[in-house]
Amino acid sequence: MAQPLHLLAAPAANTPEGAGQKAEETADAVEKWWQDPTTHEWLIEHPIRIAVILLIAIIAHAILRRVISRVAQHSIDNKPSSKPMLSFGKGHRAAEAAKRATALESAKESRRVSRIRTLANVSRSAAAIFVWVTAIIAILSEVGVNVAPLIASAGVIGVALGFGAQSLVKDFLSGIFMLIEDQYGIGDTIDLGDGTFGDVESITLRITTVRDIDGALWYVRNGEILKVANHSDSFSIARLQIPVGLTNDTQTARDIIAQAARRAVQDTAVAGKVIDDPVLNGVTEFNPDYLSYRLSIKTLPGAQWDVQRAVYAEVLNAMNAHGISTPYPHGVGSPRAIAGRQVGPTSEEESK
Repeated sequence: MAQPLHLLAAPAANTPEGAGQKAEETADAVEKWWQDPTTHEWLIEHPIRIAVILLIAIIAHAILRRVISRVAQHSIDNKPSSKPMLSFGKGHRAAEAAKRATALESAKESRRVSRIRTLANVSRSAAAIFVWVTAIIAILSEVGVNVAPLIASAGVIGVALGFGAQSLVKDFLSGIFMLIEDQYGIGDTIDLGDGTFGDVESITLRITTVRDIDGALWYVRNGEILKVANHSDSFSIARLQIPVGLTNDTQTARDIIAQAARRAVQDTAVAGKVIDDPVLNGVTEFNPDYLSYRLSIKTLPGAQWDVQRAVYAEVLNAMNAHGISTPYPHGVGSPRAIAGRQVGPTSEEESK
């Protein structure tokens, strides 16, 4: 049977002539593909540009991290000017009080360093997010993705999140400013003015946890803290109100209270917590059935309540020992002032 003319004209593939023609065609196709501008664009231009973007992002990220770390270290090394030295009084407790005050300054410095490092970590994270989000957008634009709708969508989503999560943003901003201003730290005793009073156990950019006197742990959002009283900053004051019945001599009562307070602060249990000598401010209240003497004692931060309890106990014992009567309900006076009179109900009243 006769073969078609075109088959007779074409060399067989398994012949040397056919193999050479096939290789030539393949080479021509490869050369044509390589000379195509699109090939150069995707194999050379785009990869080079992406590599440059990544290199710039890496360098920018490293520079920002280094700058933030240097600024943080500079802030750590340059300590703020210290507050005026406190008076530690005289006597055997002065050295112990000074030692405790030194330890307090060391603790405050440690807290300051911790706060600066926390802010530095937050800043480094923010810088990393900014650099790499920008790099990703540039890479997507380089590979032909239209990033304009993405940016517009991100803007719309950002606005929606801004309205929906504005309280969260407020909490974070308040937490950042709280750390910058060093309003309080872990271990401080604070009063938030809304009935929340206790020791700070932990602090994050969003919440502060406070353990109150009953052991309850309060989780307080930083954005909801409008005012805070720190009872553990620099020093504290133990303030006592000593009620004394009107039947007593005021000068004698004053002397007894002052002497008892001086003895109380010399006790080893509280001597190291007292910074200065007790100050008797005198009569601060005049009521129908008693006078009230105010006693103020400067203590180490947070130690005012321990000192207050010890001084109250010593003052009461001294008043009882020297016959200084305390006020009695409804202005009747103390049992000593009405000795010999029947205080309880009469037999007739009992029979009723």
